[in-house]
Amino acid sequence: MLIDTSAISGEVVCVTGAGGFIASWLVKLLLEKGYTVRGTVRNPDDRKNAHLKNLEGAKERLSLFSADLLDFDSLKAAILGCHGEKVEQAIIGTKNVMTAAAEANVQRVVFTSPIGTVYMNPNRHPDTVVDESCWSDLEFCKNTKNWYCYAKTMAEQAAWEVAKEKGVDLVVVNPILVLGSLLQEGVNASVIHIMKYLTGSAKTYVNAVQVYVDVKKTHVLVYETPSASGRYICVESMLHPWRIG
Repeated sequence: MLIDTSAISGEVVCVTGAGGFIASWLVKLLLEKGYTVRGTVRNPDDRKNAHLKNLEGAKERLSLFSADLLDFDSLKAAILGCHGEKVEQAIIGTKNVMTAAAEANVQRVVFTSPIGTVYMNPNRHPDTVVDESCWSDLEFCKNTKNWYCYAKTMAEQAAWEVAKEKGVDLVVVNPILVLGSLLQEGVNASVIHIMKYLTGSAKTYVNAVQVYVDVKKTHVLVYETPSASGRYICVESMLHPWRIG
């Protein structure tokens, strides 16, 4: 059952790394639903965060905090008094955010962890269905020098450890390739992925399907659904790339 919008008007939610692609959309959606949002960024006055201040409802219900995920006290100041939290960062920052969330007694943490934490495992049989119980193999990530998936897998595992230790209600979103219109000026990795098909900059394509998910689909839903728990792999559409010409 979803929480009625009228019931959550004024509820305070913290979004870490608020200037990012997914996080910016999360701020926008939360403001539209009546939440009061605290966003952590490196520099609230940086031009790259201007799009957040221009969102509908931002003037009344958005506060941007200067916070470093490696600085526990700055995180705690931003999170204190919040009901919920969304975070997508690496290992030390993750532990700091989870600990700060526990000390602030937040109701729920929604953690973004990429699909790279799920499927990088050469020991899994090709016919095995990849689901939320799957984890990337850390030794395989190290041996192939896939440090991104290694760090993200370690970060999510650290989040679960702290959540269990401190009794935090943690829900993890594991999205595939996230797409949607950009709220900020910069071009993100998802758009670059699409541009290579349109511009022809990629001369060859892997003979495989690519899966996508809408940036607006998941985070608020799992935050507002009391029964949500565990991990959620987010997939919406599957396409096979073909080069013509």
